[in-house]
Amino acid sequence: MGIFGRKNRGGTADVVDEAPGPGSHAARPTSGSSPATGSLGVVQRHPDRDGRPILSFQDVSVTFDTEFGQVEAVKGVSFDIKPGEVVALVGESGSGKSVTSATAMGLLPNNANVSGTVMLGDRDVTALDASGLRRIRGRHAAMVFQEPMTALNPVLTVGDQLTEALNLHGIAFGTEADRRAAELLEMVGIQDAKNRLRQYPHQFSGGQRQRIVIAMAISCSPEVIIADEPTTALDVTVQAEILELLRSLKDQLNTGILLITHNMGVVADMADRVCVMLRGELVESGEVHQVMQNPQHPYTQRLLASVPRLGAELEVAEPEPVTETQSRVSYAIEAEGMCIEYDHRGKKNRVVHDIDFTVSPGEILGLVGESGSGKSTIAKAVLGLLPVAQGSLRIRGEDLTRMAGGEARRMRQRIGVVFQDPAASLDPRFPIGDVITEPMVIHKVGNRASQMQRAYELLDAVKLPRSVVNRYPHELSGGQRQRISIARALTLDPEVLIADEPTSALDVSVQAAVLDMFAELQSRYEFACLFVSHDLAVVDMLAHRVLVLKDGRQVEQGPTAEVLHHPAEDYTKRLLAAAPAPDPDEQLAKRTERRQLLQSLGETPY
Repeated sequence: MGIFGRKNRGGTADVVDEAPGPGSHAARPTSGSSPATGSLGVVQRHPDRDGRPILSFQDVSVTFDTEFGQVEAVKGVSFDIKPGEVVALVGESGSGKSVTSATAMGLLPNNANVSGTVMLGDRDVTALDASGLRRIRGRHAAMVFQEPMTALNPVLTVGDQLTEALNLHGIAFGTEADRRAAELLEMVGIQDAKNRLRQYPHQFSGGQRQRIVIAMAISCSPEVIIADEPTTALDVTVQAEILELLRSLKDQLNTGILLITHNMGVVADMADRVCVMLRGELVESGEVHQVMQNPQHPYTQRLLASVPRLGAELEVAEPEPVTETQSRVSYAIEAEGMCIEYDHRGKKNRVVHDIDFTVSPGEILGLVGESGSGKSTIAKAVLGLLPVAQGSLRIRGEDLTRMAGGEARRMRQRIGVVFQDPAASLDPRFPIGDVITEPMVIHKVGNRASQMQRAYELLDAVKLPRSVVNRYPHELSGGQRQRISIARALTLDPEVLIADEPTSALDVSVQAAVLDMFAELQSRYEFACLFVSHDLAVVDMLAHRVLVLKDGRQVEQGPTAEVLHHPAEDYTKRLLAAAPAPDPDEQLAKRTERRQLLQSLGETPY
């Protein structure tokens, strides 16, 4: 499904037979347009509607017909969005957030049954046919999706995708559409816009792709934008930039925004009002300060209590002290002058430069930085999945760079790994017992009875019932699957554990439970851990020390309390200033602090 209409096999949206009317924007606006209801460049500012909502959900219920019967997804939800207002719809996976928002765009599948009304201005969206829905999509309501790479067509240039909506709604054609597309890119902060129109989505960074999706969303001056987890796929500094951009555009255009998210920091940063959903029902709603500073419903209280915060700590085991006189064998991991390269079309591309760090037994080292900083690349090198081009990398004093064949295979037995997405990292054809014991089978450790006994021990350790041993991954929740991933990583009692964004795919309350369990396991098994994360609050809670990376280079390293609470480098300060806080007043202060920091560095907020 495209943003503005259904996609046919050719990848372009169905044509909308709407000719330019009296309110069309085909003519270039003058520079002195009225800021109250006039146009701003290539987009239009909307009136306030005398306090009337631009989008109104009235007793909306949604059920789905399935082979197992009817499933209730949304139950009697009612709330409004006014022009220039941001309403956050929050809740965990399965709460009904995305289904509720999809009713406003008519994007529900054929097996959905909708009751109640969804009023977009003076139109009831639930009563529109396919042609009527195509007329409102993009022109009156637009969507910003979670993953920009799937929202954009990879075989069309960015310019073609931006002008598509303008053409479909009869707003602009030919060179005029190209001019508008370039101005839209400039509005969302993309430099050299005219030339970049000819480029494809893969030639832009993740943050730039999300800016393009936002440019597409505002291209036809919609009265309301539905932003479905618009920053989930982005790192913390890019997230802050995108939120600044949305806030600025909202203020300029007086557009209403329905923000769907599970990130309470994003809610505190953006929302005017909050609606909390649980199992398809609206359990609490109100002004953002009221809901987030004095939540009334137990579920809202639990959600907010689960959010990791900078300065909070979990009980983790203290690492074994290593003195200067001890040998290198005393370190679980030691990197010295480590450089890593990729082969690209026959050329060496160095992506990690001269990195030095050590991790003692029982110590957690947090690797933090933006996307592309080299965090996961270093983790892959420790796993032996990438060669070290220069320098050394030792596990318990043994140099990985000099190992090959059986020796490297035996070393991997001493290293466990927990991946970001448990659904992708667990074999769907294996029952849970076989998933956990697979490392023992591969390395020929023990017989079937001892392997299953180890599986039961680890299920106890990760606080799952032994009865799940014969179930399959798809039968478990996301949090349960990640517990299984951690159990599998510990099967061979590794000396080193690599945790690559182990909680970023989980809901906030599930994340809190998994982090508590992870801290308990670390205290019990005392493994050395490389903990890769873009969530600074999680790193602050777990890690003993932190290594900050930027563009494959080491920026800052030291004890967690020192690096994250008294940073020496501007880049670390920028990361910390971008990390959202789940309190509106605290977040406002952080936003002001971030703007001042960027101005002092000669940079713009977005």
